[in-house]
Amino acid sequence: MVAITINGERRDVAAEPDKPLLWVLREDLALVGTKFGCGVAACGACTVHVDGQAMRSCSVLLEQVAGREVVTIEGLGGERLHAVQMAWIELQVPQCGYCQPGFMMATAALLKEKPKPTDAEIDAALTNICRCGTYQSIRKAVHRAAALTEARR
Repeated sequence: MVAITINGERRDVAAEPDKPLLWVLREDLALVGTKFGCGVAACGACTVHVDGQAMRSCSVLLEQVAGREVVTIEGLGGERLHAVQMAWIELQVPQCGYCQPGFMMATAALLKEKPKPTDAEIDAALTNICRCGTYQSIRKAVHRAAALTEARR
């Protein structure tokens, strides 16, 4: 058993310690918002937060998150929608939507570090891949999420 905190809840996971976190989330904990894309940490579809840092869960082993705080798209906003989720909905960002949870998690991490990122900072920080090419919409949504976050303060 490996103890981790997922979305604020301590969980004891009965999985092999070398199992990728992505598959622990999807298979063992039924948290399927985190998506499998490439399996080599290149696309970002599997992005989650580990102790507040954006990480690609396909390349993080369960044993590496033992005793740590993991937040998935399901827990991003807690009891209410996160500003990033609100911006994505408001601007209708997704086309197919498959990669969007990873983009939202990467954006939330970016906004913690840089509350008002420039276009260049957004482009540098969001290295996720969208097969539908929604990059312009994503950039607009990042700026909108920054404004919504500022308004909540």
